[in-house]
Amino acid sequence: MASREGSTFKRCGCRDETTGRAMGVRCPQLKRRGGGWNPAHGAWAFQYELPRTSDGKRRQARRVGLSTHAEALEGLDQVKALMGLASGEEDVEVQVADLIQTALNQRRPLPDTEEVRKRIGTGVDVRAQVPTVESWLTEWLDGKPDLALGTRASYAGHIRKYLVPHLGRLRLDKLQARHVEAMFAEIEETNIHILECRESDDAKVKASVRGQRVISLSTKHRIRATLRSALSDAVRRPDLSVSVNIASHVRLPSCPRIKPMVWTPDRVRQWKADGTVPGEVMVWTPEQTRTFLTHARKYRWLYAMFHLIAVKGLRRGEAVGLPWSNTRLTDGQIDIRVQVVQLAWETVTTTPKSAAGQRTITLDNDTVKVLRAWKRFQNEERLKAGQAWEDTGLAFTRRDGSGWHPAQASDWFLRISRAAGLPPITLHGLRHGAASMALAAGSDVKVVSGELGHATVHFTQDTYQTVFPDVAKAAAEATASLLRGSPVPVKAPVS
Repeated sequence: MASREGSTFKRCGCRDETTGRAMGVRCPQLKRRGGGWNPAHGAWAFQYELPRTSDGKRRQARRVGLSTHAEALEGLDQVKALMGLASGEEDVEVQVADLIQTALNQRRPLPDTEEVRKRIGTGVDVRAQVPTVESWLTEWLDGKPDLALGTRASYAGHIRKYLVPHLGRLRLDKLQARHVEAMFAEIEETNIHILECRESDDAKVKASVRGQRVISLSTKHRIRATLRSALSDAVRRPDLSVSVNIASHVRLPSCPRIKPMVWTPDRVRQWKADGTVPGEVMVWTPEQTRTFLTHARKYRWLYAMFHLIAVKGLRRGEAVGLPWSNTRLTDGQIDIRVQVVQLAWETVTTTPKSAAGQRTITLDNDTVKVLRAWKRFQNEERLKAGQAWEDTGLAFTRRDGSGWHPAQASDWFLRISRAAGLPPITLHGLRHGAASMALAAGSDVKVVSGELGHATVHFTQDTYQTVFPDVAKAAAEATASLLRGSPVPVKAPVS
C-alpha cells in the first residue's frame, strides 16, 4: 500500500497461465534472483496516498508505464511538491489533490508547480480551468453590453478575423508576445501575397485576390488595441492566472496620424494620367467642392444633405439619421443627438459614442436657405404621396419618405463626383474638407473642433491645420517679406 511518502515500483502485463489474470506487480520476472529489479522486464510506476475526496473517499495518485526509475521518482517528487504547496490547509489540499487526480486520469502532464503556487497565493480555487484565448475573448465581449455599437462591431471583427484564427486555441495564461508577433508577421505575409498577385500579368492570379484587402498598419494597431483591452480585464481576474498584459509588449511600427492631402493641380494631372491616388485620405479644394455641389443640384433628393456635410462636416451617420425635430432653422442651428450606425448591412439608430459627438452646430445663412427650400419640397412631395409616404420624421429622405441607408449615401456621392469628373474622395473626405476650409477661412479652432465633435482641439489643429497649399504659400510669402523688409499680412486664402 502506498504511504504519504509514496513509493515507486515496477509492474508488467504478464498473465497467470492458470487463471489468465494479470499479474501486475506480482510477476516473478520483475525481480532478479538477488532481489534487484530486472531492467529487461516491466515498466516503472509511482503511487502516492492523496488526501480523501470532499465526500470522504480514499484515493491514490498513480502513474504507470514509465520508462525509468528516475522518471518514476521525478513524478513522485512532483506530486509531493504539489501537495506541499497546500501547507496543511485541508480545503487547499483537497483542491490540489483533485487537480493531480484529474491530470493523471486524463493522462496529461502533472500541473506546473509554480502555476499552482501562484494560484494558491491569489486565493483562487486551483481547480478552476483557465480558458482558451477564444473562450476568453468571447466572454469578454459578451460582458460589455454598454459598448457603442460601432466599437462592438470593430472589436468583434478583430476577434473573428484575426485574433481567434491565429491565437484562439492557446490557453490564455500561455499566450506570449511572440505568438502575437507571429500573427502580425503572417498578416504581413498575406499582404505581400495580395500585392504581388495584383501586379501579376496572369489574369487568374489577379482574380485570386480580387476583393481581398491589404491590412493597413493602422488596422494592425487597432487589432492590438482590442487584444490589449481584453487582456487588461483578464489581468484583473486572479482566477485566469494572467499577470502581464503581453499585448502591451508587442511592438509595431509607429502609426502617425493620417493627415488629409489636397487634390492639387499636379496631383490631379497625375491621377488623370495613371490613376495614382497619392494619399489614404484625400480632400477637394474649395473650387472642386463647388463643382461637386453644382452637379449635386441635379439630384434634388440628395443635394441638401451633401451641401450640409460639405459645409458643416457632419459624419455620414449623423446626416442620414438627422430628424427635423433636431433642427432649429429660425435659430440657424441643428442639434446632433443621434446617428445611424451600419453593422454589416443592417442599420441601428443610436447616440454618438462620445460626449463630444453630441453637439450643436450653427448654420450659415446660405445653408439655412438650402434646408428651408428642401423642407418645402419634401413637404410638397409628402402631400402628393399621401398614404404611400413613410413618415420617418427624418430631415433627408428618399422619394417615399424612407431614410437613406449610409451605404446608399456613399454610393450616390461617388456617382455624382464621377459624373462631375472630379478626382476620388470618400464621403467622409467631404467632412475632412469642411474642417480644412473652416480653418483656412480663419475660423477659431475651438469652434471648429466643437462643431466637428472632436474630443480635443489638439486633434483638430494637428490634423487639419494648413492642409490647403495656398494657405501654406501665403504664410511662406509673409515670412519671406520680413526678410525683404516689406512685411505683408498673412492671409488664409480660400480659392
